[in-house]
Amino acid sequence: MRAGILDLVTEQVARRPSAEAIRAGDRALTYRELAARSRAIARKLDAMGIGPESAVGLCVESSPAMVVGALGILEAGAAYVPMDPSHPEARRAAIAREAGIEVILTTATIEDGAEPDLAAAPEASIEPTTLAYVIFTSGSTGPPKGVEVEHRSLMNLVRWHLRAFDVTESDRASLLAGVTFDAAVWEVWPYLAAGASLHVPDPRVRADAAALQPWLLRERITIAFAPTALAERLMELPWPADAPLRVLLTGGDVLHRGPQRALPFRVVNNYGPTEGTVVATSGVVPVGGARRPTIGRAIDGVDVHVLDDAMREVPAGVIGELYVAGAGVARGYRNRPELTRERFPLVEGRRMYRTGDRGSYLANGEIAFLGRVDDQIQLRGQRIEPAEICAALDAHPAVAQSAVVARGDGAGRDLVAYVALVPEARPTRDELRVRLAETLPDALIPTVFVRVEGFPLTPNGKRDLSALPDPSSGNMLTDAPADPPTSPVQEQVAAILADLLHLPAVGVRENFFHLGGHSLLGAQMIARVSESLGVELSLRAVFDHPTVEDLSVEIERAILDSIQGAGA
Repeated sequence: MRAGILDLVTEQVARRPSAEAIRAGDRALTYRELAARSRAIARKLDAMGIGPESAVGLCVESSPAMVVGALGILEAGAAYVPMDPSHPEARRAAIAREAGIEVILTTATIEDGAEPDLAAAPEASIEPTTLAYVIFTSGSTGPPKGVEVEHRSLMNLVRWHLRAFDVTESDRASLLAGVTFDAAVWEVWPYLAAGASLHVPDPRVRADAAALQPWLLRERITIAFAPTALAERLMELPWPADAPLRVLLTGGDVLHRGPQRALPFRVVNNYGPTEGTVVATSGVVPVGGARRPTIGRAIDGVDVHVLDDAMREVPAGVIGELYVAGAGVARGYRNRPELTRERFPLVEGRRMYRTGDRGSYLANGEIAFLGRVDDQIQLRGQRIEPAEICAALDAHPAVAQSAVVARGDGAGRDLVAYVALVPEARPTRDELRVRLAETLPDALIPTVFVRVEGFPLTPNGKRDLSALPDPSSGNMLTDAPADPPTSPVQEQVAAILADLLHLPAVGVRENFFHLGGHSLLGAQMIARVSESLGVELSLRAVFDHPTVEDLSVEIERAILDSIQGAGA
């Protein structure tokens, strides 16, 4: 027996073998080529004894190889475990141990490891309850935890998506999410099931709305997913009336506002934990709405309940905790039976997932999202457990206690680490960042480190994180920047960066991204440079010239060009 998603993809291979399945720049695979490569991978795994319930690591970037590898693993009957090759080796090793991974596929092993041909895939017995994939999320008790999702839950997501967005073989979809972000599951399988084509942009395009928009238009993308902060910027751009894009999907963080003017496509806000198979609720965002958009209604096959502390349903308008039930609920956590029982309780005889999110049903049946019950952080599409970061910080010999919170609003929101130090310890910011980078991915490394003498407490003795001081030049850990600015342009650029990064000063040879910068802050820097110096930079220029020194050269060249142009 084969699972539904494999049958649907196989049907497309038979119907449209020469149709393009996936493209990344000049590289493309037809459905026939995708099948030939994935089946070769499946046969190789089968020969190694890999089959149903086996876990196979997929350590690749978003690329055609990612799709080939994932499909090959499923064809073998196994479950794929996404692993980001840019994450520290220690983290990847921890995931491999936790998941019981037997084999790890890399881009090299996928592209060169087997001779492609269209011989039949292994006859693995794949039931609806067979494990399809395991995605690791930040762990509330320190180490990451793996969410196990079965084929039936994946198929429920695919069926709903195909119906809700009228997906056909003529659609062209983007693949923007990183391999370890569960949105990538949503970006791949519905479109392959429909015979549509997937398109992968250059990594530098993905996070830059100004660069992504022309790529979407050039590739004639009809359906795209973008993380919330990126989608908010895309909505603000002017779009041609004949843009091929008809649906812009978003999710992963709080959507602060919808489009303020009519766009040639629908914007759809989506909500769902990894434990609910990517999407639990979905809703079209109205144009011109003054209030924060809702997260819509439960998707097909899924129920969302709002319960009080006694796990009783609350009426519309009353705030409670969101519980997900139905076909989208994951099997549980990989090798974590106690945590699975805690987070997947039986409520009135029905198995649910306790999200830890607060919400309320509105009178119209939509759901308002109202933040976290606990201190879990949603930041730029990433779900972050501060406990994981604190566990790594507390392992440093200079740190006695730590806490991690998110501060700021919108695109300027960042992780701030508060540290109480052992006596006589004087660690620098970079020293702590380097230590964290040994075990944590970049998304989990705080931008700002604040020194505190101790942590304020609530009347009942718990740490009161809301009473922690704001970061300031007097309490932040810093490194004295070498190489101070030597020109007026360098001084202005350094001042802009220091303000954005909440640092007293920035040296001209310090790397913006190594100091905690990211694409969203890069966009803000570009806007400030434009206001202060009258120069329009691209995000690509920031990536290519991430120091004050190099960026100032680009700015001075642009100023000179404008003067010469005016003189001509």
